[in-house]
Amino acid sequence: MRFSRRGLMAASAAIAAAPSAFAKPKSSAAPAPWTPDATEIAGRIRRKEISAAEAVEDAIRKVETLQPHVQAVVDSDFERALAKAKSDQLTGPFAGVPFLVKDLDPYKGVRTRYGTRATLGAKPDTEQTPYIDAFDAAGFVTIGKSSTPEYGFLPTTEPMGFLPTRNPWNVKHSSGGSSGGAAAATASGMVTIAHASDGGGSIRIPAANCGLFGMKPSRGRMIPNRPTSRGIDLSVSHCVSHSVRDSAALFAASERTDAGAAFKPVGVVTAPLKRKLKVGLVMNTGTGLTPHPEVQAAVNNAAKLLKDLGHRVEPTNWPMDGNQFGQDFTVLWASGAAELVAGIGKAMGRKPDANVLEPFSLGMAELVNTLPQGALQAAMERLNATIKAYDTWLTKYDVILSPVLGKPPVELGYVAGWVPFEELQARLLAYVGYTPVQNVAGAPAMSVPLHWTADGLPVGVQFAGRAGDEATLFALAYQLEAAAPWAHRKPPVSA
Repeated sequence: MRFSRRGLMAASAAIAAAPSAFAKPKSSAAPAPWTPDATEIAGRIRRKEISAAEAVEDAIRKVETLQPHVQAVVDSDFERALAKAKSDQLTGPFAGVPFLVKDLDPYKGVRTRYGTRATLGAKPDTEQTPYIDAFDAAGFVTIGKSSTPEYGFLPTTEPMGFLPTRNPWNVKHSSGGSSGGAAAATASGMVTIAHASDGGGSIRIPAANCGLFGMKPSRGRMIPNRPTSRGIDLSVSHCVSHSVRDSAALFAASERTDAGAAFKPVGVVTAPLKRKLKVGLVMNTGTGLTPHPEVQAAVNNAAKLLKDLGHRVEPTNWPMDGNQFGQDFTVLWASGAAELVAGIGKAMGRKPDANVLEPFSLGMAELVNTLPQGALQAAMERLNATIKAYDTWLTKYDVILSPVLGKPPVELGYVAGWVPFEELQARLLAYVGYTPVQNVAGAPAMSVPLHWTADGLPVGVQFAGRAGDEATLFALAYQLEAAAPWAHRKPPVSA
């Protein structure tokens, strides 16, 4: 699979034509962003206002300054990055822009630790996937790897083998997960955009926690990355960013355009929505649990904004039993943990224990081992039925509005991997009940930073659409970004 030359050209043209969002605003304009986005940095390099080497050197200084406070980077590649930036051979829409790759994916020449003590002593990778190749083709200069929880299992980035990644808005709180390092690095200004992936909310959750924009693409939309042996491929990759335009341009540069693509290519979405939408509003997950008041306020305020923009909003409910769905998703998620634990045990020649893997990883594997015969297959059948139910549901609505999480960013330790297993399961079901639905359905969804709590913590709001309809979501995001700007909001821990 080769990267999309057409997508790169379209993204390059869109970036070249994009007006600067960083000029001095007119009196009626939105407040200026506190940091340049990737589109602006690429434009400055292209116009020779700065060099790629200067951009990379600046990012390295910021990492060195901020890393002790947020712990977002787990391995650096500064020397090679500088050499690449000075090579004058960078091409693509983001030529010369500093970048981080999430530490669940191999990047040639850098170690992949997967957030676990089990990879202690890992050597630099010699191969990478076609999807990661697309970042190089887009011109990014990768300066290192961003942190992740152990194997990406949890919605917080606090692996026991590493220091916890902290939220730049309040370092006592979680940055989210599993792309918590990507979000903390981007929110703090180490980089302006970073690779992220999402198997149950792992783009949207850290974006929501860190005041960023995060789009989860449809299943099969992007250039192939990591395959799965499970029955439903949950995980997709994209990025977290300050601006919608950065996400849209990278999306075009890394979506599939070949004959095997699941959907017709979107290309670069550059303009706000012009039509009116029918929006279904979901406040509860069908489990009987009510989200935190700040979360309710975020969603209700977003609904009001949509109505002010001319859209129709009406309450609706999940198209499945929330409790059963949560149990079935846990079983599927645990089956992945069981595969990993078994593979690690085979490589070690013994069963992994708590000196190698975290209690949650071991607990998930044990959960699968104690299931009655046929339970996994039954869960898979019900989840596959959810896909059809979701598709039918989205014939009634253009977009679904909901929380991203049941609470604002939680304090570090609340959903960490060492919390007793049953207690942690209950916390997770209440905290992350809104995001896995789209992973099972294979549908796109985005977290948009539209709300901050009274004590200054971001609360993202989720918008989800039909499978393959990222174009509507991007256009809506542009409209929301113009109506309720967020890029001027600067976290206390920042460059």
